[in-house]
Amino acid sequence: MGRADDRRARQKGARRAKKAAKQGGIRRFFTWKMVLAYFVGLGALGVAAFAILYFSVKVPPANAAAKAEANIYKYSDGSIMAKEGSVNRESVPLSKIPKKVQHTFVAAENKDFYTDSGVSFSGTARGLINTALGRGKQGGSTITQQFVKNYYLSQEQTVSRKLKELVISLKVDQDQSKDYILQGYINTSYYGRGAYGIQAAARAYYNKDAEKLTVRQGAYLAALLQAPSQYDYSTAGPNGKKLVVARWNYILNNMVEKDWLSQSERDGLKFEKPIAPRPIPGLEGQTGYVIEAAKKELYKTGISENEVEAGGWTVTLNLDKKKQKALEKAVRTELTDKLDPKKRQVDKDAQVGAVSVDPKTGGIVAMYGGAGATEHYFNNATRSDYQPASTFKPLILASAYENGSTTQNGTPITASTLYDGTSKRAVKGSVTAFAPPNEDDKSYGPINVQKAMNKSVNSVFAQMAVDVGLDKVKSTAMDLGMNGDVKNGFDVRPAMSLGVMGASPKEMAGVYATLDNHGKKVTPAFVKSAQKGEDQQADLPDPTNGQAISRGAADSVTQVLTGVVDDGTGQAVRTKGQEMAGKTGTSDDNKSAWFTGYTPDLVTSVGMFGEAKGGKQVTLKGLAGGGRVNGGDYPAKIWSSFMGSTLDDDSTTKFDLDTELDNLPQAPPSTSESEEAPTTSAPPTESESATPSKSATADDSPTAPTTPATPSTPSSSTPTSPTLSPPPTLPGGEADGGAGGGDDGQGGG
Repeated sequence: MGRADDRRARQKGARRAKKAAKQGGIRRFFTWKMVLAYFVGLGALGVAAFAILYFSVKVPPANAAAKAEANIYKYSDGSIMAKEGSVNRESVPLSKIPKKVQHTFVAAENKDFYTDSGVSFSGTARGLINTALGRGKQGGSTITQQFVKNYYLSQEQTVSRKLKELVISLKVDQDQSKDYILQGYINTSYYGRGAYGIQAAARAYYNKDAEKLTVRQGAYLAALLQAPSQYDYSTAGPNGKKLVVARWNYILNNMVEKDWLSQSERDGLKFEKPIAPRPIPGLEGQTGYVIEAAKKELYKTGISENEVEAGGWTVTLNLDKKKQKALEKAVRTELTDKLDPKKRQVDKDAQVGAVSVDPKTGGIVAMYGGAGATEHYFNNATRSDYQPASTFKPLILASAYENGSTTQNGTPITASTLYDGTSKRAVKGSVTAFAPPNEDDKSYGPINVQKAMNKSVNSVFAQMAVDVGLDKVKSTAMDLGMNGDVKNGFDVRPAMSLGVMGASPKEMAGVYATLDNHGKKVTPAFVKSAQKGEDQQADLPDPTNGQAISRGAADSVTQVLTGVVDDGTGQAVRTKGQEMAGKTGTSDDNKSAWFTGYTPDLVTSVGMFGEAKGGKQVTLKGLAGGGRVNGGDYPAKIWSSFMGSTLDDDSTTKFDLDTELDNLPQAPPSTSESEEAPTTSAPPTESESATPSKSATADDSPTAPTTPATPSTPSSSTPTSPTLSPPPTLPGGEADGGAGGGDDGQGGG
């Protein structure tokens, strides 16, 4: 070996020594042999632990859900309102259920049910991890696991329960037949509408016995198990309907894949709508409405329907027993006692909904949902398919205050700002042409905002909404508590100024309660507390949380709304010595009429709706043998009767208002206006008329004067109504009204 070779050998040895040194320390513990040994050891420990768990966990007897306890519902004072405890369940043998209907459940939940070991280790592992990390419920369980949970265990989401579920499922799968497990699963599952088991569900959704179900009906019932309330096609929203039909198709396609259904038969199947919900015995009167509304609040907290329906809950409501009875009496004495459904069809079509809220706590202290849950299934207090009409106008003014808005010539918008009240005056500055009529096509000429609110002048608030900015108006409305979903009719266009979107009495009560609460957000709540045993308690959100709009903006709107009661369309509710604020509303063709108002301590929204058989919206004209029904008529009378019963005769109520925004200096009227060129308008919605109608937007109280009058309690800066002839050009737009535009929503006056 030469010297060069010797040198290379020494260098190679040095490199090996250096590499060996680097691999020293902790790395010497992680050779591939040692890593393999670690894994084998951990695996052995896991097997041993599972073996101990397997032999220590026994299959228990049927759980308490099979012998469900009652849920107790209490008034706010602790007295019991109702007990709901009888479980609507009737088990049927699997032999009574058509084979293809059986397969719909397997196709929906667990395609490999007939060949699996009873558990999904990946799904269980996922559930364990998410439960341990507090991420809530996790799907992936087999039919066997779901049956075990329903029949042997509880619905609680804990690691220990999931481990027991895994072990018991393995044992049940070994000891029982697949038919036994499937029969138990189908008979113990909850399908919504208070129905446990397929027999009760078949009657609830198709009015037939389970043995007569078709495959398409079975597929729908199987689809329900994923989300019973959300997937009830009769009451679901557009998204819920879409989801349940998609799942129905998914189930049938899986059946074809498993050769349980031929492709030709699958192609011939069309989705069949279930029958409408029927009254649940024992929930007559307002009780059924209240319990269902309370349950929906509990579901939103993360408590499942199965957990609630299993029973054992004590639910304390915010309902005040005396106020609840007073509201029911007010509806009866001021309206229903005066109706004759046998004599007049319109009397049969009249529906009433009302919600009363404590603005300080956000608690719903009284609710009227309709004739009774066993007579009229839909709760009128929470339904949102009718227009709130002119009860929306205060929200436009609130947005103006909140955003420091001005008219198009730069004049700040306050109660004393002058606008042109000419009927059918074309709105200026809108990209969508709009020229709404006032009630009875009445023109007011120059009119300040206070009087325009008192008289519910459509042309003024249509222009104001554009001045403020339609997007800003919608944003403020949502901040105050309105549902801004376009599917609910809340489009951003000038017609929104007339309240053409959908809203419920509960929703409007929350909006006005936020105003009453000096701008602090109020989300009306039925449930005060809910507890099961000593450990399980509902995590309820705070009904009053966060500032929706500034106090100055909210209080300034309240001050203006006192004028509606003192000298406007809401005079029917005026009570000596009591300060009140409110707004009337009447929708297009008199299909709905509203009065929403408040005192410093209580907010109540009353809505009347014309509803024919099948849910069709119809007019209220001719009710009780009269003519047009205005918000200042029956709704205001019901409101006044109820609110009057809650007031102390010896006390007076005064609003504590901060109204600095109304003390801004007013610029003189200007002759200049900025105006955007109108573009082609969007088509009117189904609830809007294509041509302005004189009968649209009726809101004047029968006792209201026919000419503008100064409110008896105006803000200090509100001037008296000027007498100008001919009218000058005003900050809100030109005095000469233009022709009707394409966006012709006739919301309400």
